[in-house]
Amino acid sequence: MKFGRVERENILVIDDVTSNLMALADIVRDAGFTVRPVSNVRHAMMAVEAELPDLILLDVTMPHMNGYEYCRILKKDVKTRDIPVIFISALNSAQDRIKGFECGGSDYVSKPVEKTEVLLRIDMHLRMYRLQQELASSNKKLHSIVARQLGQIENERRNIVLALATLTENKDDETGTHLDNISANARLIAMGLSFTRKYEKLITSEFINMIEAASKLHDIGKIAISDRILQKEGHLNDEERRIMMSHTTAGIDALKKIYSDNMDNGFIRMAMDIAHYHHEKWNGQGYPEGLKGTQIPLAARIMAVVDTYDALVSERCYKPAFSHIGSINIIKAEAGKSFDPDVVDILCRLEKQLKRNRTPDDIPEPEEPMIDSEAEYDAMDGRR
Repeated sequence: MKFGRVERENILVIDDVTSNLMALADIVRDAGFTVRPVSNVRHAMMAVEAELPDLILLDVTMPHMNGYEYCRILKKDVKTRDIPVIFISALNSAQDRIKGFECGGSDYVSKPVEKTEVLLRIDMHLRMYRLQQELASSNKKLHSIVARQLGQIENERRNIVLALATLTENKDDETGTHLDNISANARLIAMGLSFTRKYEKLITSEFINMIEAASKLHDIGKIAISDRILQKEGHLNDEERRIMMSHTTAGIDALKKIYSDNMDNGFIRMAMDIAHYHHEKWNGQGYPEGLKGTQIPLAARIMAVVDTYDALVSERCYKPAFSHIGSINIIKAEAGKSFDPDVVDILCRLEKQLKRNRTPDDIPEPEEPMIDSEAEYDAMDGRR
């Protein structure tokens, strides 16, 4: 009968009696395996640290630490817990065998050993170990394939939703750059907040990546708003303003249908918060729920600021473009009223890095018409 393989699995043999150790080592070596004999647990630990064995033959009665105790240690370590351990012991009562299996042993052979029996046990457990490793490897590959396919499906879904958002935004964004601007600026502000002590644990790299994409869905509800209202020059009347404000609830209603099929999707969950709450105000005077302060989700508080900034510096059918400096001053004046003061503070610190539409005429900053009343600001707020 032939044992061992071309790869020559290495077998660690542990026994404090030299004659027993050499006898077992000779049996293993003659069968074609690489044998590593040691006389105590301390040396065994060093051997395992140097190179993981494929199987361990372990005596029970040894000084300092017995085989049962060492087996428990092996089974608690993720690196060694799957290595088969065969007890080789003169203790052969039923209680001894049960104790060996209870501490994680794979098999139990009584001394004096019979060569063929030992080799058959070794071969059987090595085969099982190889199959276990192959199964683990196959499962890992399968999980990788499934994860990749799920990722592709998720990306396709995200791209479809973002394409819908782009279609919606093109209804009232003549330049076609609003989504790109607010996406870049939302990421910038989130990154800036993540470096502060207050937000360093709240804003993760995952949050930053998600808000960059989810921000593009902030006005997805505008697809339900008539072009007559979206493209009207000048202020909206009360009824038109009420209809315009409904885009927040229309947005979350649309996203809820997607979220119901993807409830573990953090991207859609954040997009829902942004679409629903980005017109809420820090002082509780916003819509649709009248949330106040930190009741407003963080992503929506960031969105409120970057969306307003881009609306201010961009020309719209209902207003001229304001300068960068003028727009920053308007937002600063609304800190603690419309906007989260922390978000405004970061915006001001990073204002030179904000992405916006630039023309030769706005460098240096031109004089711009200023918003001269709270009512006029509110009117503009209803249009962005």
